[in-house]
Amino acid sequence: MARAKNPHPTATPFLPDTRSLPVLRDAVQGCRGCDLYRDATQAVFGLGRTSAHIMFVGETPGDAEDRAGEPFVGPSGHLLDDALAAAGIPRNEAYVTNVVKHFKFYKRGKRRIHDKPDRYQIEACKPWLGAELEAVKPTILVLLGATAAQALLGASFRVTQQRGVPVPSPFARVTIATVHPSSVLRAPDDAARAAARAAFVADIAVVGEHYRALVKHAA
Repeated sequence: MARAKNPHPTATPFLPDTRSLPVLRDAVQGCRGCDLYRDATQAVFGLGRTSAHIMFVGETPGDAEDRAGEPFVGPSGHLLDDALAAAGIPRNEAYVTNVVKHFKFYKRGKRRIHDKPDRYQIEACKPWLGAELEAVKPTILVLLGATAAQALLGASFRVTQQRGVPVPSPFARVTIATVHPSSVLRAPDDAARAAARAAFVADIAVVGEHYRALVKHAA
């Protein structure tokens, strides 16, 4: 039997009047702004301090994140942590989140395989990301993958052509896009993975340079 059409094609009615991160994190569990809540274990909100200088935005939670209730705790998160360490960025300076807060997947046997959210689901969930940007007010915004980059910078933005290069945006003083770390892990062989990893680490190193310039200027 077909599911009833979602009467709320946006998360906006579910956002609380108080927009602090703890209040938002509690409220997101009641969001019915798109249909993804029906199958996900829970909503996965961003994690980090309100005072974090850098915000990293990915696409959606994965299987590990859906179960844990925290973003970037699976293999992609471990790769991001390694890149942050290599770039000299303290982990507590990074607020990490996703454009879409519920895990979208399809079943392959007993496994739940990540599925890309469609544009309606992305648009429906964007008010939560907007509230996070407003609460954190990052100085540096890093968009991980095409979904995050195009959600905030427009459908014409191409990560493959503009990765690792600061671009103008209204969301932060410095905005940089790169690939999602999951794309590194999906590379077809060891050589391709090594090359993709090196390129990703190099992009995060650019973020580290801007972070150090920020800290030096503030000192």
